Amino acid sequence: MTAAATEEKAATYTPAVESLNAVLAAGQAPPRPSAWSASVTFGWRALLKIKHVPEQLADVTAFPIMMTLMFTYLFGGALAGSVTEYLQFLLPGIMVTSVVMITMYTGVGVNTDIEKGVFDRFRTLPIWRPAALVGALFGDVLRYVTAGAVILVVGLILGFRPEGGVGGVLIAMVLLIVFSFAFSWIWTMFGLLLRSEKSVMGVSMMVLFPLTFLSNVFVEPETMPGWLRAFVEVNPITHLVAATRGLMQGNPDAGEITWVLVSSAVLVAVFGTLTMRLYNRK
Repeated sequence: MTAAATEEKAATYTPAVESLNAVLAAGQAPPRPSAWSASVTFGWRALLKIKHVPEQLADVTAFPIMMTLMFTYLFGGALAGSVTEYLQFLLPGIMVTSVVMITMYTGVGVNTDIEKGVFDRFRTLPIWRPAALVGALFGDVLRYVTAGAVILVVGLILGFRPEGGVGGVLIAMVLLIVFSFAFSWIWTMFGLLLRSEKSVMGVSMMVLFPLTFLSNVFVEPETMPGWLRAFVEVNPITHLVAATRGLMQGNPDAGEITWVLVSSAVLVAVFGTLTMRLYNRK
């Protein structure tokens, strides 16, 4: 091929400057999404995962129903002499237990995304870096609401009658969701720290079982031995159950409600900071 032919061929495949500008600079670049917008988008991603794999909702539907029925009929007659009477005491505690236990799946989901390399792709995007973590927590809020609503409906069918009315129930559920959102940061940290989702689940259960069962969910602390009562009375779940139970029964305890709100803020401040540092170094 002659030099003239080569130059002619090169000229044929050279795009015009105007064409390149039309493709590469068709307009202004889209603005960088805000932290809130990016977090909400990742929260929507979490909801889409549930849409495509609806069996993920089994732990927020079947598990709460099983917990409510099992403990109501197992302990009702023995502890209160009446299933219906015991249900008035038990249901707020079972709601707290079920929702708090669900929080561990936040850490499991984060760990799974890390192992699959999904978070590596997210980190290359021009967005607020923690948005993926915060969005995952936003998505899990729907799971908490679903679990709480399922337990409440089952309780109403069985005979639960909250003396606090609709307002007391709604405020109690909001308080529970706020604490659960803050509590989820602990498992998010473990999701970044541990190597596998099984490890995250194992550590979570080792913490959650003592916290939820060694509390005032099933019986009043006054009936317990002194050494056990000392632990129960400083257990954060005990304070959460007391605040929730008081609101639902129409006897709100301002001290317990304040304790829950302050502890939620402390959890976010401490474990949120630790999680962000781990995420940035991961």
